[in-house]
Amino acid sequence: MPLTLNDSDWQDMYNQKAVPMVIDEFETLNGISTSLGQGYIRRITMVAGIELSFLDCQYHQDFQVNVSAHDHPIQICILPSGTLSCNIHPAFGNTLGYFSGSGISPGYVETYRAGQRVSCVDIAIQPEMLNSLVLNDQQRQCRQIQQLFKTDEWKMSFYPRVTAQVRSLIHQMLHVPYRGAAKQLYLQAKVFELLALHLDLLTEQPKTSASGLKPDTIDRIHYAQEILTQQLENPPSLLELAQQIGISDRTLRRGFKELYGTTVIGYLTQQRMQRAKRLLQEGQGTVTEVARIVGYGHLGHFAAAFKRQFGITPKQCLAGKHTS
Repeated sequence: MPLTLNDSDWQDMYNQKAVPMVIDEFETLNGISTSLGQGYIRRITMVAGIELSFLDCQYHQDFQVNVSAHDHPIQICILPSGTLSCNIHPAFGNTLGYFSGSGISPGYVETYRAGQRVSCVDIAIQPEMLNSLVLNDQQRQCRQIQQLFKTDEWKMSFYPRVTAQVRSLIHQMLHVPYRGAAKQLYLQAKVFELLALHLDLLTEQPKTSASGLKPDTIDRIHYAQEILTQQLENPPSLLELAQQIGISDRTLRRGFKELYGTTVIGYLTQQRMQRAKRLLQEGQGTVTEVARIVGYGHLGHFAAAFKRQFGITPKQCLAGKHTS
């Protein structure tokens, strides 16, 4: 059974051991607890309202991090190496990035594997800073950019392709040719350049992909994926979901298959099974209770779906047998 951490435990793991390294006064560096792996996280002070972090680590054991629902800033996350697996997002890594608006993030679970090396460049931007100091009046009226600013609503998430230009920027940020104040200024300029690239992705003129999906349609399908993840126990029907996000059910079926490699029902089943597995491994209910939590009223149907997914029965999983 993998180690399970909550978000507070996860933060503590990066604050238990200071790494003895000479760094600039605006930069702090903490090493990961040796009980979990080897590596560090560097946090660099930017202008007020922007935080820049570099993470590079390799883990000794399988573990997962349960993060509760929370207020979320605007965020850009690029992984030069490794893959981040999260139950509410498609896996992103070397070729797929993460760009999120502000608002409320639902709870989620991140999964890490023994032996995996993960390096990450993470930028967190407070929405007030972006709105007041960066955007002009015309940009504030742009419907696509307005998607980044939510308050009491679920945040919007996007998964842009990591282009050669983005990779070049990340390489420059990881290999700064300066020290002191010049280093800080250099990194700050690269952060704004990376932000400009991602804003351009939202505001570029609509164009079709090879399959005929427009960027706006892709965004709506990603929104459908978030709705399904948040409503596993009682999800909307395919027609209700299509109406909720503003596209036809045919477009939803076709687009979902292209973006996620499975049908809407297939994705829903996968997410239900993953959640059921976590609940059983953590002993948070009987098989019958877990089946109900993930939306199954028929125990036999739940057991059959679970065995197809993992190769063992829910009862065996609850007893501690590892899934395949």
